[in-house]
Parts: sequence; C-alpha cells; structure tokens
Amino acid sequence: MSFVTGTTLLSLFVTLALHQWDLSLWKSIKPLVVIDGVAHGTILYPIYLILSFQFVIKARLNIGYLVAMLLAGFVPGVAFGVEYYLARKIYPDGIPPRVVVNPAPLE
Repeated sequence: MSFVTGTTLLSLFVTLALHQWDLSLWKSIKPLVVIDGVAHGTILYPIYLILSFQFVIKARLNIGYLVAMLLAGFVPGVAFGVEYYLARKIYPDGIPPRVVVNPAPLE
C-alpha cells in the first residue's frame, strides 16, 4: 500500500512542480493533478493510515515507526525508504517463500 500511496504522492509532487515551472503546461496536466490529488488525498491516504495503525499494532512496533509511516504519506519519496526499512526489520532473512499445501486427491 505504501508503494501505491508513495507513487501517487510523488507524481502529484512532480506535476505540481511542473505547474510552478511552466504555466503553459498547466492546461495539459491539470486533469492528471486533479485525479492524482483526489486519489491520494481522499482515497489512498486514509486507507494507508488505517493499514499503518493495524500493522503497528499487529507487529507490536513502537510509536516511532508509526510516525515514520504516517509522514511517508506527506513527504514525497519517503514511503519507499520506510517500506524497505520495515521489510528488513520484520523479515531480516528476506520474505519467506509461500508454502502451498496440496490436499490429498478425492477418490
């Protein structure tokens, strides 16, 4: 979820920076800014907040990790670093392989 939220925030930041840099470009990128802003601000970030609280409670992390996760939705690019750091903390040996159990065939 942080990759999706971080990507929308990063693209929103880039398009708004382009708007400040070249106003003639604004007419062509305004729909992208509107869609991206609504997607990040009203849909994705609230879901990310809820999932962050749930993850901190289930993983029994301290409040510092929660603050870092919540700030990752405000500062462009930070979400990717926080995701990488938490993945290394939770799974120091890497993400375990998925075990598929095949049930016995019915006769």
